[in-house]
This record gives sequence, C-alpha cells and structure tokens, in this order.
Amino acid sequence: MRRRMTKKERHDNILGYIFIAPQLVGFVLFVAFPLVFSLVLCFSEWNMIDMPEFVGWANFSAVFNDRIFWKSVGNTFIYIAIVVPLTLLSSLTLAILTNRKLPLMKFYRAAFFLPMVTSTVAIAMVWMFIYQADGGILNSVLSVFGIKNPPNWLQDTGWARFAVSVVSIWLKVGYYYIIFDAGLKNIPTELYEAADIDGASVWRKIIKITVPMLSSVMFFVTVMLFIDIFNMFNEVFIMTAGGPDYSTYTLSMYIYFYAFKDFNMGRAAVASWVLFALVGIVTLIQFKLKKKVVFE
Repeated sequence: MRRRMTKKERHDNILGYIFIAPQLVGFVLFVAFPLVFSLVLCFSEWNMIDMPEFVGWANFSAVFNDRIFWKSVGNTFIYIAIVVPLTLLSSLTLAILTNRKLPLMKFYRAAFFLPMVTSTVAIAMVWMFIYQADGGILNSVLSVFGIKNPPNWLQDTGWARFAVSVVSIWLKVGYYYIIFDAGLKNIPTELYEAADIDGASVWRKIIKITVPMLSSVMFFVTVMLFIDIFNMFNEVFIMTAGGPDYSTYTLSMYIYFYAFKDFNMGRAAVASWVLFALVGIVTLIQFKLKKKVVFE
C-alpha cells in the first residue's frame, strides 16, 4: 500500500509546483499549444480571422505541387552547400591564425564578432550599396582592374544567390570563430611540443593534431550552421526579397509569404512542418555520422 504523504511533504510538493508553474505555463502556451495547433492547421484553411475550416489533404497537395516551394527547397540546399563549408573553413582559419600572442588581439576578436551584434538590416543595407550595379563599391573596384561589364549582383539570377551567400558567411564567421578559438585553447600544448620535437611542419600539425582535437567542436558548428541556413531569412528578405525570379527564395520566406502576406495559414503550417522534418532528418544523419568523424 502507498504511504500517505505527511502534511510537510504535501506542503513541499505544492511549493515545488508553484515554483515550476511559470515554466509549465510558458511551455504550454508558447510551445505545446502552437505545435499542436500548427498540426491541426495543416488540414485546415484559416485566414487568422474566421474559424478554421477542415480541408483534408488539400494544403499538402497545394504545397507539394507548387513550383516555388520546390525552388525554395532547392535554394536552401544550395545555400547549405555554399555557406556551411566556407563558413566552417573561414572561421577555423581565422581561429588558427590568431591563436597566438599578437598585438591588438582583443581588437581583432571584437572586430570579427562585431557583425553578430550589429543590426542585420543595417548590414544588409551596407552590402546592397556594395553590390549596387551603378556606382557600387565592388563594381567600381572591378572596373579599376579593367572589367568593363561587371555583374548586376542582386538582379542577376546567376549571381544573386552567390552574393547573398557571401553576406551570410560574413555574418556568421565571427560567432563560430569565437567557438573555434575557445576550442583551440583546450588543446594540450604538449601535443604541439612533441610534434615540434619530431620535426612536424605547421600543416602536418594542423592535420594531425588541430583538426582531430577540434572534431567535436566542428561537429557542433556544422549542426548549428545547418540549422542557421534552414532558417535563413533576414538578409535575403532585405537584399533581394527572394528575387530575381525566386532565385534566392528560401523555405523561411515561403512560410512567411503564405502566413503573413497571403494569410493562408494552412499552407504555411505544412511548409513549416516540412522545414521541421528536413532539419530533423539532416540533424539525425549528422548524429549518425558523428561516431565516424568525431575524435573522442
């Protein structure tokens, strides 16, 4: 038989529930309820004013037969193919180059991290001026080197995606540089001293010591970068609004358009769950590969 709680135990339990109540209420209101409601909206038509109307699989059919949806998915994976490896390589290279006693090192670290604490809108506006076709800084520099017809970076379907990717890399490098810098400081110096005694070159020390010892940090950075790119929105929306011809459109922009422009919450909910599924699948694959690539 279960022992009856004493008055003090009941009092302690009540106090415990009172303390965790704000967190539970917040979880129910801002996580559990929106999650369940979005799943219901996948099978409903709702314009945020009238009552939701059940439409079955119509939203799924509309999304999966939409050319723009598949283009946004393709663009997202292209961004991943460009931004993830280049950001990883750039931030790791900066961390290795600055992992020594140099003058003004604190200034360099602050400068690298500055884009992360600067308004994305302000940064995007500056880059729009840099990419401007007539009188932009980049095209002006290219003209000095004899390039007579430089690209119209943000209006050319062949260059717009690359131009936005460069901005995204520049925004993210500083944050992941700090993570790699912290990881480098945890590598025992004895390993490098032993390598120096053996006559190992700088490149060999990086390949045989630095990269293996940073494998867990690289895994974390890779997972976070994938999630960042799947949620890529601000810089694209400000600089190109998804154009030209949807060449820079992302899944997040697709969701935003149907949710807050077209007020078709059903299609937006379906696209949101697709985004959630893609992030989950990619993250699961990365964790499956972790045992093969992470040095324990």
